[in-house]
Amino acid sequence: MSCSYLVIHLGLYWKYLSLPFLLWFSDAISIIAGSFIGYVGLFGKGQEGDDSHLLEPLLRTSSFRNNDENGQGSNVGGENVTPYANANLLSTFTFSWMSPLLALGYRKTLDLEDVPQLASCDSANVTFALFKNELESNGNGSGNGGQVSILKLVKALILSTWKEILWMTLLSIVCTLASYVGPYLIDAFVQYLNSPHQLKSKGYTLVVIFFLSKLIKCLSDRHLFFQLRKMSIRVRIALSAIIYKKGLRLSNQSKQGHTSGENINLISVDVERTSFFSWYMHDIWRVPVQVVLALLILYKSLRLASFVAFFATMFLMLATIPLGKLQEKFQGELMDSKDRRMKVTSEALRNMRILKLQGWEMKFLAKIIELRNFEVKWIKKLLYTTAMIAFVYMSAPMFVSMVTFGFCVFMEIPLESGKILSALATFQLLQVPIYNLPDLVSMVVQTKVSLSRIVSFLCLDDLHLNIVQKLPRESSKVVVEIVKGNFSWDLHSPNLTLKDINFQVHCGMKVAVCGSIGSGKSTLLSCILGEVPKVSGSIKLNGTKAYVAQSPWIQSGKIVDNILFGKEMDKKRYEIILEACSLKKDLELFAFGDQTIIGDRGINLSGGQKQRIQIARALYHDADIYLLDDPFSAVDAHTGTHLFKECLLGILGTKTVIYVTHQVEFLLSADLILVMRDGRITQAGKYKEILNLGTDLMELVGAHKKALADLNYVECEDGLDNLINGEEDGNILCSEKSIQNDEEREPKNYKTEKPVGPEGQLVQEEEREKGGVSLSVYWKYITAVYKGGFVPLILLVQIFFQLFQIVGSYWMVLSTPISKDVRPHIGGSTLIFVYIALFLGSSLCVFIRSMLIITGGYKTATLLFNKMHLCIFRAPISFFDSTPSGRILNRASIDQSAVDTSIPHQIEELLISIMECLGTAIVMSQVAWKMLIVFIPMSVTCLWYQQYYISAARELSRLNGVCQAPIIQHFFESSLGSTTIRCFDQEERFMDANLKLVEGYSRPRFHFSGAVEWLCFRMDMLASITYAIFLVFFISMPKGVLSPGVVGLAVTYGLVFSLHGVIWDLSMLENKMISIERILQYACIPSEPLLLVEENRPSCEWPSQGKIDIVDLQVRYAPHLPLVLRDVTCTFPGGMKIGIVGRTGSGKSTLAHALFRMLEPTSGQIWIDGINISQIGLHDLRSKLSIIPQDPTMFEGSLRSNLDPLEEYTDEQIWEALDKCQLGDKVRKNEGMLDSVVTENGENWSMGQRQLVCLGRVLLKRSKVLILDEATASVDTATDYLIQQTLRLHFSGSTVITISHRMTSILDIDMVLFLDNGLVLEYDSPAKLLDIKSSSFAKLVKEYTQRCSS
Repeated sequence: MSCSYLVIHLGLYWKYLSLPFLLWFSDAISIIAGSFIGYVGLFGKGQEGDDSHLLEPLLRTSSFRNNDENGQGSNVGGENVTPYANANLLSTFTFSWMSPLLALGYRKTLDLEDVPQLASCDSANVTFALFKNELESNGNGSGNGGQVSILKLVKALILSTWKEILWMTLLSIVCTLASYVGPYLIDAFVQYLNSPHQLKSKGYTLVVIFFLSKLIKCLSDRHLFFQLRKMSIRVRIALSAIIYKKGLRLSNQSKQGHTSGENINLISVDVERTSFFSWYMHDIWRVPVQVVLALLILYKSLRLASFVAFFATMFLMLATIPLGKLQEKFQGELMDSKDRRMKVTSEALRNMRILKLQGWEMKFLAKIIELRNFEVKWIKKLLYTTAMIAFVYMSAPMFVSMVTFGFCVFMEIPLESGKILSALATFQLLQVPIYNLPDLVSMVVQTKVSLSRIVSFLCLDDLHLNIVQKLPRESSKVVVEIVKGNFSWDLHSPNLTLKDINFQVHCGMKVAVCGSIGSGKSTLLSCILGEVPKVSGSIKLNGTKAYVAQSPWIQSGKIVDNILFGKEMDKKRYEIILEACSLKKDLELFAFGDQTIIGDRGINLSGGQKQRIQIARALYHDADIYLLDDPFSAVDAHTGTHLFKECLLGILGTKTVIYVTHQVEFLLSADLILVMRDGRITQAGKYKEILNLGTDLMELVGAHKKALADLNYVECEDGLDNLINGEEDGNILCSEKSIQNDEEREPKNYKTEKPVGPEGQLVQEEEREKGGVSLSVYWKYITAVYKGGFVPLILLVQIFFQLFQIVGSYWMVLSTPISKDVRPHIGGSTLIFVYIALFLGSSLCVFIRSMLIITGGYKTATLLFNKMHLCIFRAPISFFDSTPSGRILNRASIDQSAVDTSIPHQIEELLISIMECLGTAIVMSQVAWKMLIVFIPMSVTCLWYQQYYISAARELSRLNGVCQAPIIQHFFESSLGSTTIRCFDQEERFMDANLKLVEGYSRPRFHFSGAVEWLCFRMDMLASITYAIFLVFFISMPKGVLSPGVVGLAVTYGLVFSLHGVIWDLSMLENKMISIERILQYACIPSEPLLLVEENRPSCEWPSQGKIDIVDLQVRYAPHLPLVLRDVTCTFPGGMKIGIVGRTGSGKSTLAHALFRMLEPTSGQIWIDGINISQIGLHDLRSKLSIIPQDPTMFEGSLRSNLDPLEEYTDEQIWEALDKCQLGDKVRKNEGMLDSVVTENGENWSMGQRQLVCLGRVLLKRSKVLILDEATASVDTATDYLIQQTLRLHFSGSTVITISHRMTSILDIDMVLFLDNGLVLEYDSPAKLLDIKSSSFAKLVKEYTQRCSS
């Protein structure tokens, strides 16, 4: 404000030649005082930082150490706090505090470690604490039950950033006032040049005023934009954190209504958009102020005509209202369609293994492309609406000037070139609010849509905290008690999930829960955890709890971090637990031991390893009550026995344990058995007490005993089998000696494979390009559509637009007299008609340019989308094993959004900036070519600055993209494992981990903002100095040499001249082009072999026998990882039943995947019925084989679409398959029958039911080769027996390969293949192997039968 007064006083001094000394003195004092207040406002940070710890919670979990979830550590950048925190006044004003980082970026490629920490007042912890306090003090905003409204959320955001908002308001006022000094004085400048007897000092005073106003505008502009960016970062931190916190507390029903795909859009797109609104926030009041100031200047020059200008401006502004409403509608529809696409994409990525095994990936890709096409419809509508608004407002300055000058001619108001120049300069300034208005309307609309989506998420129901009543410790011996409990997952449904539940558990008891599939066993554990809504009754709990889920939830990160789960390392306890969970040998096999990084959802672990890591996590937690949901189903007999003895009866001997199991042998040790059927506890008591009391337990035990009898029968029948299989004696690969030899040889093999360095890890650091965005990226983008045919057209149209603008200005200045005394030499009507023609020409150019850019933009976006998704879906499974889904989702949401809308807009902005800059330079140089002497060195200096800056800025922008994926990944993982996180009371630690990741993302973003302003400040200074030299040159020229009107026009154009616009748009475009670069990275992933090989297509009947020959097979997961299968050679005769057994992690599932070519062999071959499977198409191979995988998978949709996604079978065939797999009756009871709803991940179906659906798919397909990979792990023995009978009946002539830890599942097999650490130890008939008492298989069966009969 003080600076503005000084400028006004200088203007008055120029006019009246004398002003009181007191005025000058007061100006000096107010400038010093203002600078001091500004200094305190800016640098009072230190104080806030000192007090910031008061905002942090009093009790904070001590350990962050382990929770560096995605490799983005908290101590990255060490203790090196940003220089901004301690910068002095000069350094802050000139952004010199950025110089050390820019210098470092110029010397080397920046990494996250090089980027300093944020000041404590800007840190994620403090920012979120402030925001949370405001939201909660504003009526329990974050509480449950729909408390949050858009108004409350906005209010909390404003109150938590009020200092930045106040500071930005002051800067906006100064900037706005300074920008209108030039247009106000331009008429006076022309009059000065026209008057022959003016004093030189007046001219120099005028130059000083022009220079000062430009300087003040430059300073206030730069600091305004920096503060805007700072606020944007703070808003992003606050919203990301509140959404994450809400995600941890969502009830199960809320989760089903809000899928992970929608939530990913929420935390990426919607939060980004809302934070970006801070840029436009002040435009709400600035636009009217700018219009009023412009009208005051116009009134001085044109009197009554200024009101016409006002009405013309208002007309243009009002025209945005209907377009804005349309935009809001299109934006809402676009976000909804994006949600639907992201939902299917995240589901497909999560289940890519099963899609590829079944040969369904192209069907899902087609579904995503179809959803994308629907989304593109809304993108086109939105972009064309935006183009219409841009067209209206790019034409605005000429339209307003045309109407105003036309009115002047009509009313015979004299037009002089000085007044016209003042009016043109004002109209040019008016273009800013008018041009900003469509963006403002668009941003208000988009932000409102995003805020309403965020608010609707925050209003979802939380998990009710009062479901479980916690008893004080030592108050009673009863640890768990449920009295008259009725529970339902859906409170609106009349059907209860669990009915009349009554039981008591005393301290130290072992409680087993058993029953047929879908009887409510897992739901019972969920009730104790407080996860299921309570209809009536009471649950009481005494003590801390630990939980092992049926579907293992493993975080991506180190194995050790998964086990410790936030606890301090106690080496002795840790070693005991590893031993108890049989993890020691597994960790020895991993190249990095417990430091091995686990892939997305534990992708590089076997099912058994995941389960045992979960058990180890629960044991290490040292809780009072343990809830184990079917913990032994995924492990082999030996490991299961070991876990039961060492964990349940050993380490947990004194603890209370409630465990769900399908293995009858584990019921004997229980103090209490709860038998469940149809959501009720039908029997409760000890094993012997209830065995003879009812049918339910008898049914399970009977099936188990029958299976055991069959197994014993197989053992006894070895003599008969020897006669049958006599000719195959040579098949036995093992004797005691050969086993020993293998064991001796194996470690040597293993050591040679052991990689060194982090490159041996499966999950590698996310790849980012180094150096400048390659020109080939730009070239690929602009030539994607019509081979770049639009580019010359767009350039030509923009050149014509700029030409029409300049010619229009020249026409008005040269055709009007310099002063009142001179008569106009062109008639008023001619003047206006020519101007109208030029206006129409420029408007047409704008329209054509916008249409071409938008058409090219969305067509390119669609092509890139299709190309990237095709490459992702055709990528080998190893790509998904080593790539966290967050990275792919990041590209499919954020980067794709940038390509859809931001990049075409940014290209248009750059084009406008370049043409305006060239136009201004031509106009200024045309008046005085000598000015090129100043222009050229200034331009060279600007380009040097840009080159110096871009190295660091580019890498900071790339780091931004890389740091975004871990936030999405962590959010995605946490929402999947929220039950486990809540059970272990780890919400606080996970919340802190999220804040660390958000801060890791904010650091490069904050310093990128500083880098941009560092560059723009220097460019603005250079432009201001150039402009001052330019003005001095005109002042010192002899009068009459140059036309005052033309000089005035050059000065008018010079007012807005700055190269920073071009450099800024160029830098912004380069940063946006990183999205193209990242998409192109995934558009050239090495593909799997062809789906169809036309010259090698097998016959329709293939495989007719199902004979499989495996020759010297070697397989590894990635080139830098050890071999998983080594020199496997064996033959599976056609129609035989083969059992593959071995310890957990021995390579059983890998062999199954090799048959489907999920992993291409490193060496060796597999032949099926005489055809080498590596020479036929993948679709031909996978569609002819069937598999029931280890993890049963169901997709969101209907039951019909889950059984028959390719729509190949009739309803009758589907019902027949359902009846065969024991699901027919259950489905007939459902309201929708075959159209029964399946929610995300099949969460509304039990694990066993999901396994039966997978069996149903196989029964429909009826292949000659069937692989069962732990197919019955999640079902009870009775159902398992029925499934085995079904398979025996319907696949009697097929080759059935069974991988199972349950010996009863492989009782009637013809051959056994025993794998150990990827080597074939034994391969022969079960009878022969049982005959050799020292064989590994005999030992395994003996172990199992002993365990069962005990």
